[in-house]
Amino acid sequence: MKKQGSRAKLREYFLAHIGEVLESDTLREVAGISEWARRVRELRNEEGYQILTHNDRSDLKPGQYILEDPVPQPAFARELSKETRAYVLDRNGFTCQMCGAVASEPHPFDSSRKTRLHIGHIVDKTMGGTDDPSNLRALCSVCNEGAANLTLDRPSHEKLLIQIRRATGADQLKVLEWLVRKFPKQAGEMSGQ
Repeated sequence: MKKQGSRAKLREYFLAHIGEVLESDTLREVAGISEWARRVRELRNEEGYQILTHNDRSDLKPGQYILEDPVPQPAFARELSKETRAYVLDRNGFTCQMCGAVASEPHPFDSSRKTRLHIGHIVDKTMGGTDDPSNLRALCSVCNEGAANLTLDRPSHEKLLIQIRRATGADQLKVLEWLVRKFPKQAGEMSGQ
């Protein structure tokens, strides 16, 4: 007998509880994995199930989900190439563009798991957004689940410099090392090489 995957378990559970508000703790338990929220997104994005959250209905609280209709809607195909994904992750420094969590390091809001990055749309495809890299950003799984097409303002160079100046000398050197690794050509030009 074939073991049922976590996405299939979640699909079955949602379909058995149509119209009921389901809590994230229950869904995590049903899925049996820490990446349960990703499976819920796959049900929405790849299979077309209209699973609603607090971003869709004001009467739902964060961490609550509801499936109102058992019939899936046409879903958008996953069209991002490996090259586009790699470009966006590299451009964003392998860092979540909302909370700053770094890929593979302990997540700042849940240190029991490592940060996993996804590629998210700034303007969602359902609202006319495209798969162009300028409309894509790196998001951790925590922020990607609650992004709802919100974009935090990027800090200006002045604000970044204020933070760097407040850091210890050792941390300032780490920032410099990171910048030199990220921009080796420009670092070489600035040092006269």
